[in-house]
Amino acid sequence: MVLRENGLALALILSGLMAVALPARAEGAGDDAARRLHALFQEEWEYTLREDPTFASFLGDRRYNDRWPDVSLAAVARRHQHNQEVLEKLDAIDRAALSEADRVNYQLFRRNYEFAVEGHQYRTYLLPVSHQGGIQTENELADALRFATVKDYEDWIARLRALPLYVEQITALMKEGIRAGIVHPRVIMERVPAQIEKQIVDDPAGSLFFKPFTRFPDEIPAGERERLAAQAQAAIREQVVPAYRKFHRFFLEEYLPACLEKAGVWQLPRGKELYAFRARLFTTTKLTPEEIHRLGLEEVKRIRGEMEAIIKQVGFQGSFEEFLQFLRTDPRFYYKDPQKLLGAYRALSKQIDPTLVKLFKRLPRAPYGVEPIPEAVAPDTTTAYYRQPAADGSRAGTYFVNLYRPEVRPKYEMEALSIHEAVPGHHLQIALAMELGELPAFRRYDGYTAFTEGWGLYAESLGGELGFYRDPYSKFGQLTYEMWRAVRLVVDTGMHTMGWSRQQAIDFFKANAAKTELDIVNEIDRYIAWPGQALAYKIGELKIKELRARAARELGERFDVRDFHDVVLGSGALPLDVLEANVDAWIARVKAGAGVTSRDR
Repeated sequence: MVLRENGLALALILSGLMAVALPARAEGAGDDAARRLHALFQEEWEYTLREDPTFASFLGDRRYNDRWPDVSLAAVARRHQHNQEVLEKLDAIDRAALSEADRVNYQLFRRNYEFAVEGHQYRTYLLPVSHQGGIQTENELADALRFATVKDYEDWIARLRALPLYVEQITALMKEGIRAGIVHPRVIMERVPAQIEKQIVDDPAGSLFFKPFTRFPDEIPAGERERLAAQAQAAIREQVVPAYRKFHRFFLEEYLPACLEKAGVWQLPRGKELYAFRARLFTTTKLTPEEIHRLGLEEVKRIRGEMEAIIKQVGFQGSFEEFLQFLRTDPRFYYKDPQKLLGAYRALSKQIDPTLVKLFKRLPRAPYGVEPIPEAVAPDTTTAYYRQPAADGSRAGTYFVNLYRPEVRPKYEMEALSIHEAVPGHHLQIALAMELGELPAFRRYDGYTAFTEGWGLYAESLGGELGFYRDPYSKFGQLTYEMWRAVRLVVDTGMHTMGWSRQQAIDFFKANAAKTELDIVNEIDRYIAWPGQALAYKIGELKIKELRARAARELGERFDVRDFHDVVLGSGALPLDVLEANVDAWIARVKAGAGVTSRDR
């Protein structure tokens, strides 16, 4: 799952803080503390939606569909002050008087704000744009919105008219970034001008922002359609395109020349401290970058041994490097037609769906679909990603696959990729969490990358149990994906704390995984733009595997993998230490004669 970092990263960290009805109980200190806590949840949920209206729109809340967020430096300072005030409010709540469940809610809620306050000092809000996304790709929001009424279209037109101010605020952040020496490396930012240029069109009807006006519901009369389309074209011509022209000039003339010549946040002010903070944030552990680097090297060595066993199994006579080159170049492993590649992904997903009952007692009600990554961004993005359903049920989950240059999208990766991004990976975990109505909403919609992405990688390892990876090349593809995440630990820490060059990272990746060169370059550039995030996958996967092995060892014949998955998924996404405590408590209860209970969810 890919999340875009911007000046409102806090809103993503705090996604979903809404009120939950409390059970009726006798009056007392516990009731007062619980009411105050849940009232704070509600206040902060509403605050988050107001402050980040695009996030509200993404969730399906249409109240703020006519505006962009305020990302001015003044607004950033105001939000930081607000977050400090929330911590003060939490200090005033008697945690000891809360129920066991609400003490966990309190702990997780507080943790989010503490990280937001601590992270403010590093000023990463001055990096609102990268080749992964930013103001140059804001048209993509429309793909997540409902356009069912005249007001829906009028709201989008209002956003088009307001875009110049939003662009100016983003530009101001980037200018301050230049002044403070907080900028991205030039090598990744050289991709951005072409993305901006896609927004500079002569014909407004050809704008990416005009897409909603190319189709209307039958209920909207023809006259209204003509009016709305004309107003949208006028806004694109008079506001959107001029704003992007100005931003394009700024980017080429001022920002790009100021970008860093080398990769790595170690070059930024207090860069190594920033990276250590982000390692803690994304992994939810206290592991240092050096410890993570060593762990990555150990995992690369272990997985390499399993890969070499498969090379021997298929009878390949060359070296490991020659086998990787064979996989990258033999036509049998690739589709030539992007539509055939898409059809194969969709067919594979239908094959996976009915196997899930082997390992899971509960499945999400929300469906998911398989769609192509938008052509405008496909050349610069990763192989696939997942978009969660809308909170109001108006949009299914979506597994996006990259159809750009199908001749470099290997067939042997497809099973592992689909299992990770759709089911039993991201869609199963995220959609199921959203449906846990007994939990406060911030736990249903919030996420911890180590858990979410750790689960996705752990899910890949379940493919054999579900009946997949029967072909040795597909099994090698699964190991390639596991190796990919192990390599991440090495190259991410290498570039951001140890002075590794971009080419050094690319070479290490190529030497150890059968990913194609296009994918490898895009991946390395993603790590450059999003330092620390890539650490979460393997760290989370290893913890879930460790907990499963512990439970199987201690419970023996009483171990049921479906119960284990219920416990892991039953509380939504969690920091890894809280997940471990949950699993250990469940093991103790099973030993005492109990099974999975509501306490495990």
